[in-house]
Amino acid sequence: MSCTFIGPVVHSFKNDEITIIEEAAITVSNGKITSINLNSKTEDKSINATIIRLKKGQFLCPGLIDLHIHASQFPNICLGMDKPLLEWLRTYTIPLEKKYNDINFAEKIYNYIVNTTLKCGTTTACYYATIYRQSTEKLAQIASDLGQRALIGKVNMNQNSVLDYVETTEDSLKETEEFIQSVKKLNDPLIEAVITPRFAVSCDMDLLKGLGALASKHHLYIQTHVSENKEEVDFVSKLFPESKNYSEIYDKANLLTTKTILGHGVYLTNEEHTLLSGKGVAIAHCPNSNTMLQSGECDVRTLWKNGINVGLGTDVAGGCNPSIIDTMRSALANSLHISFHNQNHIPLNYHEVFYMATLGGAQALRKDHLIGNFVEGKEFDALIVDMNIGSSLSGSLQEHTLLELVQKFIYSGDDRNIDSVYVKGKLVSSKQK
Repeated sequence: MSCTFIGPVVHSFKNDEITIIEEAAITVSNGKITSINLNSKTEDKSINATIIRLKKGQFLCPGLIDLHIHASQFPNICLGMDKPLLEWLRTYTIPLEKKYNDINFAEKIYNYIVNTTLKCGTTTACYYATIYRQSTEKLAQIASDLGQRALIGKVNMNQNSVLDYVETTEDSLKETEEFIQSVKKLNDPLIEAVITPRFAVSCDMDLLKGLGALASKHHLYIQTHVSENKEEVDFVSKLFPESKNYSEIYDKANLLTTKTILGHGVYLTNEEHTLLSGKGVAIAHCPNSNTMLQSGECDVRTLWKNGINVGLGTDVAGGCNPSIIDTMRSALANSLHISFHNQNHIPLNYHEVFYMATLGGAQALRKDHLIGNFVEGKEFDALIVDMNIGSSLSGSLQEHTLLELVQKFIYSGDDRNIDSVYVKGKLVSSKQK
């Protein structure tokens, strides 16, 4: 059975320009885009076809991609924003994550966060869970059941924690191997296990190297943090004095690959840029949490200039909003702030943050052959955005062009503007449900 969507379409092919199509007909069959017709009068007339016509003020856009979100931290959202990173982790994060040893607690929270991110338009999420394998398996099952495209990591850490929230190296690697096998048994191509050392502060070199070996053995994605906070960077340099910089620690453990997503990268050196670019590593830019936890400002333009792919992350609960729409706004503000004290810095514009939220995120994941924009043969991860709802700041009080509606979506939109969410052609969230 196929489905044809008829109406305005917005997506990206490059980072500096949103492509606007005033009206098109996109036909989807078995989760993939089978045709894109710019003459929308040519409809799919097959017996089993479903026609979905967008209403006035609506447009179709690619699903949003969150490269960095801590599913387990959601109950702490907006708490402890007065504390810097390491103190915040000790005071708020670790005590909360210890609760996920309780499967019932985990199931309640993980159902909530996956439903919430879907409603916010997140079709692909890179989740950090906790050190507990069984509750992390529950997150994978929930994401599969709800239809989200999700990369899920059992967190690994064997040092520098509090409240005995720590593992032995042997147990950490064993539990990670078992988690990988459990995800494979789901037999769901949308759900992938991700190797997830919390960060170099929490893992010694033996554990890091063991995780690098697991990633290589199973051809897995890797996610962790790098150079988020000055205190963290100083601590890491003392823990690993034999390494020239933060990124080199991960490189020595074989954790820098084309399937590695590093969160933050605020204080990376030029030498690290060269290393990460050469390895094909991507950065998850998390401007909301970088501001709220007083970490600093990541210069996306310099990362791009040095050949590093960059996508966006909400970084809940360091970030105080689970929506990538809000992250786009934060990225714009972060870049403007850099320009205030660096006259040579050209601030990001709304075309560029839209790209990072969609095709840029897909390129960071090396999944741009599958998702990120609308091209025949790609899988249909998409949103129907509604800018004509009366209860939001974006309600249409006058006539707007399609590009103006996109600007309103980026600068003032929220989950109320997400009418419908599709992942691989399947409706997974809808205002009409």
